[in-house]
Amino acid sequence: MTATHRSRKMAAGIRLTIGYVLLLALALFMMGPFLWLLSVSLMPGKNVFANPPAILPTFIDFDNYVKVWQFMNFPKYIYNTVVITVMGVVFNVILAALTAYPLATFRFKGRNLVFTLLIATMIIPSSTAMIVHYLTIQWLHLTGSFLGVVLPSAVSVFNIFLMRQTFLGIPPDVRDSGKMDGASEFRIWWQLVLPLVKPAIAVISLLEMMSFWNNFLWPIVVLDDPQKYPLAAALTFLNGQFSYNFGWIAAGTMISVLPIIIVFLFTQRYYMEGIAGAVKG
Repeated sequence: MTATHRSRKMAAGIRLTIGYVLLLALALFMMGPFLWLLSVSLMPGKNVFANPPAILPTFIDFDNYVKVWQFMNFPKYIYNTVVITVMGVVFNVILAALTAYPLATFRFKGRNLVFTLLIATMIIPSSTAMIVHYLTIQWLHLTGSFLGVVLPSAVSVFNIFLMRQTFLGIPPDVRDSGKMDGASEFRIWWQLVLPLVKPAIAVISLLEMMSFWNNFLWPIVVLDDPQKYPLAAALTFLNGQFSYNFGWIAAGTMISVLPIIIVFLFTQRYYMEGIAGAVKG
């Protein structure tokens, strides 16, 4: 091995090490607020705003978790959140797939115009439509129901875009083989095409799960009974009128985000595959 080759190999190793160190530092910086919240949830007492803030607890104490679980009816709020999340994910997956399939596979006049108009709606801030959504839900007599919480977000333009790009990557032979066997268009979509786009479905499911699980403002607006609140909205009960226990708030927040972390850890492979497939499409 020549000296030049050794020096190049050493320089490449140094660059790789520096890259990993920078990525590790960035990861720790991004995880700082989460680690601080975890540390606060494990600290006893209310004096948690130390200077400098403690990223790691001096010792572990689960007293905040025990007390906040006893103070709030967590099983009830978790049930409400699961029902809202499941409804939202199912609606988004089915409606996005049904809308994107003809935009990707059918050849009809004005197809690109329809898709362009759909994409153009993404520039409209979602907060500006809240009044219209509320009036619509009120007109449909869905206020106070879980369906009223889910319906305004039952379909997303981004999900339609993602599914369309994924459908574009499906070979036309798949659809042609179904037609040769006499299958209807719906059967081709359900039995032949959807099994091939599972990564995109996983991406939509994960994104919508995080969205509905962390939904805070809209359930408070629609639901008139606090016992129907999802977990994120129910955590407002931990704020007192004149004081609050931030240790309880941190513990309740950690309980609420734990399911999302677990689901992401088990589905991150499908998430990356779905994003890569949409980019290729």
